[in-house]
Amino acid sequence: MIKVLHLSDIHLGSGFSHGRINPETGLNTRLEDFVSTLSRCIDQAIASSVDLVLFGGDAFPDATPPPFVQEAFASQFRRLVDAQIPTVLLVGNHDQHSQGQGGASLCIYRTLGVPGFVVGDRLMTHHIQTRSGPVQVITLPWLTRSSLLTRPETEGLSLAEVNQLLIERLRVALEGEIRRLKPDVPTVLLGHLMTDNANLGAERFLAVGKGFTIPLSLLTRPCFDYVALGHVHRHQNLNKSNDPPIIYPGSIERVDFSEEKEEKGFVIVQLERGSAQWEFCPLPVRPFHTIEVDVSSADDSQASLHKAIEKKRIQDAVVRLIYKLRSEQLDQIDPVLLHQALSAAHSYTIHPELVSQLARPRLPELGASNSLDPMDALKAYLNNRADLKDIADEMLEAAHYLLAAEPQEAPDLTRFEAELTTVTGQSSHSQMASLDNQLRLL
Repeated sequence: MIKVLHLSDIHLGSGFSHGRINPETGLNTRLEDFVSTLSRCIDQAIASSVDLVLFGGDAFPDATPPPFVQEAFASQFRRLVDAQIPTVLLVGNHDQHSQGQGGASLCIYRTLGVPGFVVGDRLMTHHIQTRSGPVQVITLPWLTRSSLLTRPETEGLSLAEVNQLLIERLRVALEGEIRRLKPDVPTVLLGHLMTDNANLGAERFLAVGKGFTIPLSLLTRPCFDYVALGHVHRHQNLNKSNDPPIIYPGSIERVDFSEEKEEKGFVIVQLERGSAQWEFCPLPVRPFHTIEVDVSSADDSQASLHKAIEKKRIQDAVVRLIYKLRSEQLDQIDPVLLHQALSAAHSYTIHPELVSQLARPRLPELGASNSLDPMDALKAYLNNRADLKDIADEMLEAAHYLLAAEPQEAPDLTRFEAELTTVTGQSSHSQMASLDNQLRLL
């Protein structure tokens, strides 16, 4: 029985916008989170005495990580070298330069001849001797159209025809590797790819390079005892019958809020020829919380925001507060108190959204199909404007005289204009003229 640890999509160096600078180390706290989580994976591999570690690709956010990020990655995987645990590093789409045409960031480990490290940057079968016996691993890195087809082959073809040609070309190449397998040795297919029935996560926003979707039928082969996948950030088993298990372990840390509700972890596999027992092992990663609240109809918008914040466990979490309010409520929000309420979070962002007054639904009684007396229409309007309640009677009186046949009998509107200014915050004779025109149009 061969014990395998399968992890993927580390993305070391991602999510800096959700962290802050640690004054003691000078590093972004989210980088420290990612390194700490990766360290837990390596700790488990060493403590459990696994025979093999499989990494499913996407070590960094891009193919040119800064040196301190590369050093953090190398220092963790060096521990596997010291523990004499063979490791396969698969090249993902984020690890490739220029969509696969300029090499890959992980190839340095092959160039340096790191003991026990295999870099999977091409479709190839690797025969690995572990402490518990031999295992053969077919590496299937992220493939682009240019890696399987030439430009003349695709001229005049539709996108669907190109994709079908790609799949057929891959099927032939994969079949060539399968025919060279040793039938009595446990076999793993390690691939960084998108299958046609996977549930996507943040990778749909993070994708680098143009890949193609591979049908699940290409992976459900009896020659494979376990199919270890990378690229999709959400943990899932694509073959419920487990013959063979086709597993995305998911990413080890939350990259952004699209992964807020996803559990993160790695997979431990007990492998032998003809069967594989696997277990998902969750990791204690930093929580992300979104607080959404609509205070546009609240009497005390500040209190409503604080109440919504108190309902969430924001201690040491990455938080975003999204709230909707009316423009006249802006002065009711005290930013200092809001920042104090969120201060327990690891980091937070605040996103106020103004509710358009133009978006208010029309009153049914004022619909185009209804015919109302102008005064009745004004009454219906005022009944639905709580902010004009105090001057509603004066407005009705003014409207009565404005609609009268003798305009010289109209009352002095000076006091009414002053009251309207107090309620609406606006003052001008043009506003009164506008009201006059609106009433005449009713």
